[in-house]
Amino acid sequence: MDNYIVSARKYRPSTFLSVVGQKALVQTLKAAIVTNKLAHAYLFCGTRGVGKTTCARIFAKTINCEHPTPEGEACNECESCRAFNEQRSYNIIELDAASNNTVDDIRDLIEKVRIPPQLGHYKVFIIDEVHMLSLSAFNAFLKTLEEPPRHAIFILATTEKHKLLPTILSRCQIYDFQRISVEDIAEHLRQIVTQEGMEAEDEALNIIARKADGGMRDALSIFDQIAASTNGKITYQATIDNLNILDYDYYFRLVDTLLTGDVPGALLIFDAVLRAGFSGQLFVNGLSSHLRNLMMCQDPVTLPLLDVGTTVAEQYARQAERCDKTFLYKAMELSNRCDLDYRISNNKRLLVELTLIKICDLCHPMTEIPSKTKTPSTTQEPKGNTQKGESSNSPSTSSTNKEVSQPISSVPTEKPATTETVKNPATTATGSHILTSPPTEPATLKAPTRKIPHISLKQEIEGPDTPTATEETNSMEENEPFTLEALHMSWLRFTKKIPTETVLVQTMYSCSPQLLNPNTFEVVVDNRVQLDKLSERKADLMAFLRSELHNTRIEMQVRERERGERQKAFSASERFASLAEKKPELNQLKETFGLDFL
Repeated sequence: MDNYIVSARKYRPSTFLSVVGQKALVQTLKAAIVTNKLAHAYLFCGTRGVGKTTCARIFAKTINCEHPTPEGEACNECESCRAFNEQRSYNIIELDAASNNTVDDIRDLIEKVRIPPQLGHYKVFIIDEVHMLSLSAFNAFLKTLEEPPRHAIFILATTEKHKLLPTILSRCQIYDFQRISVEDIAEHLRQIVTQEGMEAEDEALNIIARKADGGMRDALSIFDQIAASTNGKITYQATIDNLNILDYDYYFRLVDTLLTGDVPGALLIFDAVLRAGFSGQLFVNGLSSHLRNLMMCQDPVTLPLLDVGTTVAEQYARQAERCDKTFLYKAMELSNRCDLDYRISNNKRLLVELTLIKICDLCHPMTEIPSKTKTPSTTQEPKGNTQKGESSNSPSTSSTNKEVSQPISSVPTEKPATTETVKNPATTATGSHILTSPPTEPATLKAPTRKIPHISLKQEIEGPDTPTATEETNSMEENEPFTLEALHMSWLRFTKKIPTETVLVQTMYSCSPQLLNPNTFEVVVDNRVQLDKLSERKADLMAFLRSELHNTRIEMQVRERERGERQKAFSASERFASLAEKKPELNQLKETFGLDFL
């Protein structure tokens, strides 16, 4: 039985041409070899599995090659190249700084630096995970790193450049390796599939590439794991099952239910996800990513930012055509807020379900239970009556002050006329009821004095801080005078509508309004935070006060207290003196009981 070799070792690049995802950096190294402009120390930085050590080995082999190609590649035929490929070269010395990080280890390395190469031009020292060296080892290495022998070249590799001393960084040429893109990883995996004679779906390879997070070694390890479990037939379903990844189909079906306002359907999909063993936060993160991908499909310029396969990209494009940009922006905001609140929530499932309900409400607002409104009274004189005001029991006569039940959403939004005269036999529809008038006498209908606002379920959940709440206005202007006391009472009643907004409630309790003129009042706050909170809810607050005080001309001015206006801290005796000026009875009470301040 042949010895099995993992793909990360079997397909490790041996030439610059086979390096994946580092095109610009490889081109720079090859140019340095061709022009013979080699530095004495290099620092390769980057995350795991992006090719730092691999490029260091290829670079070391190439600079010792006896017959390099004009493109800067090793010939792989000379004695130096064969010795490197067979892992018997004495010109390349690798040191793991994670386990050899003491001063003695560095001293041994310095002794080896003095010995010139027996074959080739340079002796190359590759120090991996160099940030693990101790401080004393770094200090012992500084002099040799700055002025090594002509035949010595150092290549340092690290995943944490910020841990290196500035004196080390200043002595090296620094090369930053970037994360390998999803497309490059997927393409490399396709080549391996072809060479190994396997079968793999493009979507499965794309999932592996995304799961690797820019590291080729991680991608090859995942590839081996799935290939072993599927006997060389890598499918999309097997991949998501092995990697415990939520299927795209969940989110496509979920967004379909959100767009149609199907709250029960959305909650059932979330329940199915939980039953499959996935956490609520993973579900919310996936929803945010799905909405983000739909937004990327809205503009051809942002299509390259969509890291999915061709088939899934077509599904995203079809669904994105049905999504409004405003819906996507607001839905992403809600899902992101849910992700932030998830860890501190006591009822995590309810938090996610409320988020789904709010997103459903974006496209299809839910109305409240129908309420009752009174129709204007009409006075009619049926034909044949001898006395004015005598009532008739005939079906053609409408009753006075009849209550008509109708849904809020059926109230017309256009501005009604003040009076309307109906001539000839006519019928006037109100909601689902019809008022009839006799043919001989005209009937005058008075329009309602106010519009009834459309209230959605979203407003019940989020409070008055929604666009529909702030746009509520009265169809007829009111200008009833009000007192400062009435203003204060209405001001405090508004706080009961926002009990969860602690900062705003405290601000409204501590900052009382003061009248500037009959229709304008001023609020002076102590800091910028209070100013911002009050300004955010100004539209809803003003709509509430105008409705409570029956005055549509009320205006509010908010400003931050000046430095000279800052209230100083009063002592107990000073506060008592201030109160006694307003209530002299307090002095008598103090003397009667012999009270004093502590």
